Amino acid sequence: MKWFFGTTRGDRHQSTGPELSFPKSKRLISNRQFKAVLARNLRVSNGFLTLYMAENDCGYPRLGVSIGKSCGNAVVRNRLKRLLREAFRQSQALIPAGFDYLLMISPKWLEKSGNSAGAKRAVGRLKFEQVKDSLLALAAEGGRKVE
Repeated sequence: MKWFFGTTRGDRHQSTGPELSFPKSKRLISNRQFKAVLARNLRVSNGFLTLYMAENDCGYPRLGVSIGKSCGNAVVRNRLKRLLREAFRQSQALIPAGFDYLLMISPKWLEKSGNSAGAKRAVGRLKFEQVKDSLLALAAEGGRKVE
């Protein structure tokens, strides 16, 4: 276990091991990768998230996040992306490996929040545990669909 010191006095943080890291190799980056996952058309959804899945040859899960402008302003969209990425990063050992995952916010959830101010309030009330539980449930359901 490695320790490193932050910029302020007494700040000690435990570094994450390679199993909890989220390097570029575990991300979907290019438009081609996103389109390949969407073309597979394997989708599961709950009231909040929509998860698209496609098999990959990497042997580990990769994540892409797409948040449309209808979700709110840049601050709201970036918070959603950070929540989704962190939920994936902490849960990647529990998610079926060998798949590319594309997460999107469900349009039904957005309609409930109304305008951008409503979306901002809804995102502000959103808890990390809700996002993580939703992601794990969708990944498990998608894994069952594949089999």
